[in-house]
Amino acid sequence: MSWFPQAALNEGVRKREVFAWAMYDFANSGYTTVVLTAVFNAYFVGVVTGNAGWGTFAWTASLALSCLIVMVTMPALGAWADLRAAKKRLLAFTTAGCVVSTLALAFAGPGEVGWTVVAVVLSNCFYAYGESLIAAFLPELARGEALGRVSGWGWAFGYCGGMLALGLSLAYVLWAQSRGLPASDFVPVTMVITAVVYGTASLVTFTLLKERALPQPGAAPGSGGVRASLRQLASTLRGARHLPDFSWLLACTASYQAGIAVVIALAAVYAEQVLGFKQAQTMALVFLVNIASALGAFGFGYLQDRVGHKTSLACTLVGWIVMTVLAVLATSAALFWVAAVIAGLCMGASQSAGRALVGVFAPRARLAEFYGLWTFSVRLAAVVGPLTYGLVSWATAGNHRLAFGVTAVFFAAGLAMLRPVNVERGRAAALTG
Repeated sequence: MSWFPQAALNEGVRKREVFAWAMYDFANSGYTTVVLTAVFNAYFVGVVTGNAGWGTFAWTASLALSCLIVMVTMPALGAWADLRAAKKRLLAFTTAGCVVSTLALAFAGPGEVGWTVVAVVLSNCFYAYGESLIAAFLPELARGEALGRVSGWGWAFGYCGGMLALGLSLAYVLWAQSRGLPASDFVPVTMVITAVVYGTASLVTFTLLKERALPQPGAAPGSGGVRASLRQLASTLRGARHLPDFSWLLACTASYQAGIAVVIALAAVYAEQVLGFKQAQTMALVFLVNIASALGAFGFGYLQDRVGHKTSLACTLVGWIVMTVLAVLATSAALFWVAAVIAGLCMGASQSAGRALVGVFAPRARLAEFYGLWTFSVRLAAVVGPLTYGLVSWATAGNHRLAFGVTAVFFAAGLAMLRPVNVERGRAAALTG
């Protein structure tokens, strides 16, 4: 049996187009892996802010600001893209924005906090826009019964892109460290590597991926199209009471993604501050996490289609709770490495499962809009999670262990809010939406 059967795809969709779609996950994963998880976050706290007591809070506040901007703008942008059939055009613009602002991070040096924060905010905004827009193509490509595995294909391949950007960056860091160069010399080069991988790999997406949607009535040029998109968004929000399963999924997503956001944004900081990891060790750790994440996304995608979206997502949330407990209890690198592997498996599985489940609940004519609302929840989580970590760390004079322990609450709450979700009822509501 083929692992990538044509039968999993909608009529008229070719495998090379799914490959092009997955290439965007490949392209943008380097940003989260190198900038948010492995390199630039610790560099910002340790070098840009000079290890100031407010450094971790400044990093989390920068991410929070970018997420607030995305929360306010992405749902309406999604509605606009649906009305204009402009997902691909908007994706091209946001991709260019993220590549350019990531390149700007290469000029961040000691004490240059102000404009570095601006570059972080812009790059994270553009990254989030792209993540939402590319996700909205999923239901156009995959059959309903195969959303889990096709989402898993993309997310698993995406982690390979993260490993490529991280691997190239790690090779350069090891070379630079062997010559005694400081972080202010080699970290900027990793930003250039990340931006180049992002921009180059995404060209495959823009070459082969098709925009299948057609412009809808009300998508006239000028401000009328903007007004129509806002009216459509307002209608969706007012009708949320008639979409209880999608609403519960958004609440669940906001909760568990808050915990994931902590792991993505602060795992390197935690490893360095609590367990004394060096830059190369941290990058190697994140490399391992990416391998585990790829396996988790790929394997759980097939499991999700077999046992159900809700059950597979619940299993990953239990795994996240176990991971958090192990990380807090770790007093040596060995146990933390075990926690990191569990985190990787759960990260790939839970993020892929969430994206697929949104595809089940989203009406076909309003994909970008519904994925925009999903992005609203993800970005809300990215505000609440890291900001909570930063505040707890600041209030306890740098107690990172306690701050990380609080993360388990987000996963437990997400598990509780998943219980009311009825997948079949949500699927039926999407068909009539």
